[in-house]
Amino acid sequence: MMQQPPELPPTITFVPWANAFTPEEMDRIEGVGDVLPLAQAGLMTDIAANTRDRIRITRTAWLDSIAVNKWIYDRIQQITTMINAMSYRFELTGFSERIQYSVYHGTEGGHYDWHVDQGPLVTRRKLSLSLQLTDPLHYQGGDLQFLAGSRIETGPRDRGMLIAFPSYGVHRVSPVTAGTRKSLVIWITGPQFR
Repeated sequence: MMQQPPELPPTITFVPWANAFTPEEMDRIEGVGDVLPLAQAGLMTDIAANTRDRIRITRTAWLDSIAVNKWIYDRIQQITTMINAMSYRFELTGFSERIQYSVYHGTEGGHYDWHVDQGPLVTRRKLSLSLQLTDPLHYQGGDLQFLAGSRIETGPRDRGMLIAFPSYGVHRVSPVTAGTRKSLVIWITGPQFR
C-alpha cells in the first residue's frame, strides 16, 4: 500500500506519506502501544510541573526495538529512506532512540506547545516523523502544526499518515479538546549538518 511521493523541494516544511500502514497493521500498532505503561512525558529541561503542563501534557511509552516490533521499525526505515531521497537528502544513520507511543487525552487538554526535536541530547536528531494512529473523527483539536516563516502549516490528520520533517523545524500538537489522539513519534539521527 506504500506510494512514492513526487520529487519534492529540499526546503519543504514537511512531507506527508499516506497509508504507511494498512488499517489492520494500524490496529496491531495500537494494540502494542495500548498495553505499554504510559507516563506523563517530560521535557529536556528540569522545570516545575505547572510550567511543564503549560508546555506539554502528553502520556508516553516506548516501543523497544525487539523482534515483535521489528516490522514497525523496518517499515518506517523503508519509508524514511524514500522520503529523504525524494526531498531532504540528509546524511542519516538510522534509529538511535526507541519509537515513542504518544497519547493526548482531550479530558486533560493534551498538547505539546511550540518546540524543536533537538537540544541537549546524546544523539543528533535530524529527521522527525509522526505516524497518525487515530481516526480524525475520534478526536477534536490535536493538529500537528509547523511554523513556516510567518504562517502556520497543518499536517494531514488521516489515520496511517506518516509525516516527516527536519528535527530543527518548529512544530506543535495543538490542544486536544475532545476524544483521544494517539501517534508514534520517531527520530532518525545522523552526523552533524555541514
